[in-house]
Amino acid sequence: MADKQRRRPGETREKLMSAALELVGKGRHFASLGIREVTRQAGVVPTSFYRHFRSMDDLGLQLVDELGLVLRRMMREARGNVLQADKLIEESVGIFVAHAQANRSFFMFMAQGLAGESRAVQEGIRSEMRFFASELANDLRRLRLMQHLSDADLDMTCDLVVRTVAFSLTDLLSIAADDDYQVGQVRKRTSRFLQMIFVGAGHWQSESGTAL
Repeated sequence: MADKQRRRPGETREKLMSAALELVGKGRHFASLGIREVTRQAGVVPTSFYRHFRSMDDLGLQLVDELGLVLRRMMREARGNVLQADKLIEESVGIFVAHAQANRSFFMFMAQGLAGESRAVQEGIRSEMRFFASELANDLRRLRLMQHLSDADLDMTCDLVVRTVAFSLTDLLSIAADDDYQVGQVRKRTSRFLQMIFVGAGHWQSESGTAL
């Protein structure tokens, strides 16, 4: 009987992280969550929290790591499905919207964290965004797109793309997940924003030796 009741390794940690995300998904701001509230949602005693996390900031950083895995899955899907350069923007935005809809709590946490009170969580999310922008730049080089741009200008273009997509989260998460019309409008508007960025980048003339 004791063996059946024994928790598997990491189970309590996962419950605590899931509980925090569930509360965020219900409209709570991560920065306002307390340890007792999270442990109550997880169904564990408060003292067990400190066996897995030093603080709520520490739990938040672990969620950032999990968010990074979600973003990398999204990136792999885009690389596997977006094969034509002329469909790069539309299909990539579609994949982003689908992942945001399927992982709303994670993306709510991301949107909150970017403007939240925790500097550690904020920097963790920004680090993931920088990685995403770097990978986007590498993909554009692989597809031989924007070859006229210097490395610094291409990196800045990709940074602007990632920031624009992240900003669109506020629109996407403010509407009901099953409101297909409004979700479609956000998708179209985000695609349009990115098209305008790339049109501008297409006419940009990089200076030789451009550096940031």
